[in-house]
Amino acid sequence: MARKRKGRALDGVLLVDKPAGFSSNGLLQKVRWLYQAQKAGHTGALDPAATGLLPICFGEATKFTRYLLDSDKRYLTTGLLGIQTDTLDAEGEVVAESDVPNVTAEQLEQLIQTQFSGDIEQVPPMYSALKRDGQKLYELARQGEVIELEARPVTIFENQLLSLQTPEFTLSVHCSKGTYIRTLVADIGNALGCGAHVKTLRRTQHGPFKLEQAVTLEELVQMQEQSELAKMDALLISIDELLSHLPKVVLDAHQSRFFSHGNDVQFDQTERGEVRVYDAELSFLGVGEVSEQSRLKPVRLIARQAVE
Repeated sequence: MARKRKGRALDGVLLVDKPAGFSSNGLLQKVRWLYQAQKAGHTGALDPAATGLLPICFGEATKFTRYLLDSDKRYLTTGLLGIQTDTLDAEGEVVAESDVPNVTAEQLEQLIQTQFSGDIEQVPPMYSALKRDGQKLYELARQGEVIELEARPVTIFENQLLSLQTPEFTLSVHCSKGTYIRTLVADIGNALGCGAHVKTLRRTQHGPFKLEQAVTLEELVQMQEQSELAKMDALLISIDELLSHLPKVVLDAHQSRFFSHGNDVQFDQTERGEVRVYDAELSFLGVGEVSEQSRLKPVRLIARQAVE
């Protein structure tokens, strides 16, 4: 007999404004406890010192986290010139200090647009959750190990200098997955010859979701203490909103039944590639992929009653 999961069977996405001092997993566990949810997962870590948007997926939504992991993000960050740290942020130990050159906002903007916008390459920081031989880099870094890491391609869609008040500068960054803002700030400092580290970092957008949609941890705690579970549940976003970038297709009852059981179905429409799939009542079934042969193949299905 299958062991029954403890907690509430919730499905959906919660947008949380992560406070400083929490790891992403620490916040995940706190929110899961507040909701008494059976299953939860987050969609891309923020450093403990960073704040801002962290989508948390409950239940069936965890099957679709890769679509947010792969999505673009926006950040506001303030860098501090002249001081380098081992973690590339204010949490680390200072490893070097240098005089800050007399750079103007126009000169810094020119540097950012010519060297730190568009398709660039970054070397990931040692203090990161990337793994080498099954061990996280930050664990190796804490043991004093230094590993030579290869540069990886990332895309900076927009890198706007908002202010320069030497030695601090503030950027608004729109970037692809895999971009490290700590590395971006440190590399800008290195290009100026003085080094830099991230003083503050705030994620303002993650895929289709914006920070203005998020709830604070303080607000969640207050609702939980007042036993306002219905109010908390009303904050959850439907699973298919994770996939709003995918084309939407609707199946008839016959197609829905076969698709929901994991079978390919004939789909004679123009869409190709991955799509959001719904039944005739517009209930979300999951993600499918339409082949060149007009066959709709299930990619990821939600657990639900079979469509009759």
